[in-house]
Amino acid sequence: MNPEEISARILRIVFRHRRGAPEPGCDAETCPRCVPAHLPAVRASVRAGVPVECVLPGFPCKSPNPAKVLGTLPDRAEEVAFDFLAGLCRQVREVYPPGMRLVICSDGRVFSDLIGVHDEVVTAYQDEIRRMLARRRPAPLSLFSIDDVPGMDSCSYDAMRRALDETHGERPERIREEVRAGGEALDLYRALTRFLLEDSFTPGVSRTRSALQREARRRAYGVIARSRAWGGLVAEHFPRAVRLSIHPQRCGSAKFGIRLTPEDDGWLTPWHAVAVESGDGYVLRRRADTERDGARLVHREGRPSHFVRALPDTPPSVTGGPEALHGPSPLTRAPGAA
Repeated sequence: MNPEEISARILRIVFRHRRGAPEPGCDAETCPRCVPAHLPAVRASVRAGVPVECVLPGFPCKSPNPAKVLGTLPDRAEEVAFDFLAGLCRQVREVYPPGMRLVICSDGRVFSDLIGVHDEVVTAYQDEIRRMLARRRPAPLSLFSIDDVPGMDSCSYDAMRRALDETHGERPERIREEVRAGGEALDLYRALTRFLLEDSFTPGVSRTRSALQREARRRAYGVIARSRAWGGLVAEHFPRAVRLSIHPQRCGSAKFGIRLTPEDDGWLTPWHAVAVESGDGYVLRRRADTERDGARLVHREGRPSHFVRALPDTPPSVTGGPEALHGPSPLTRAPGAA
């Protein structure tokens, strides 16, 4: 096959796992608007005979709401996602031997002041992700954060965020105008507000729900602005990479919404859920729902890892290997910071 054909096959593999329902008339694998948006980056790598590079902002830190997660450190939920993403890269290697490399752009430091998580917690989360990925070598996954930006190592965390806002930020007024106009910006704002409100219900909180909701609305604008700034910095550091997102993207967008699990995750992400072993694989669920069903908690290396229970009413299993990449997969959406 020539580079054009190989590049198209690579895109078809990745497009099978698109996050969010395509627009009417969009066949994700052959869409004349979606394919051209990503084909040049893939084709350039194929012509050079090097791995196709992708960047995925996400995996910021665990939700501070204990009703959702097991703790502050990555656990089996993150591993399920890493196994799936590594399996996707391996499937690309079946049609293109140099394969695909995926850089996880962990953005917890970017948002920590807006989501109520201490920077020390973010550091511990990122360190554990690095250890998880190191254990999977030669897995084609790696981690990048704002801490890795040259010159940032001498800055305080607040200074890192100020520098990001100054160099890549947008005016808050512009974002408010977009949200008021409706469409995708309004959908994202509402989803982020909901998630931020849920994460506000931490132990010891005494403020009223209405007060927390007002604060969540205010912070949602900040998260959108900071997310765009982070996206600009990532694009600057990885100019030739295919840009992935945990958010659904419009047809023909410069970014491509990718799922983190092979099956319907019900809008959940590993940092807002726990992994539940059920049957031959895993599903992502909220911790409170899982405990209410009587699932058994499993510890590994002295820490809570995941739950075990065969639940007859759960969605199809979320398995962690390349075998999960075959066959039809439902299209889902999972808003969040990143």
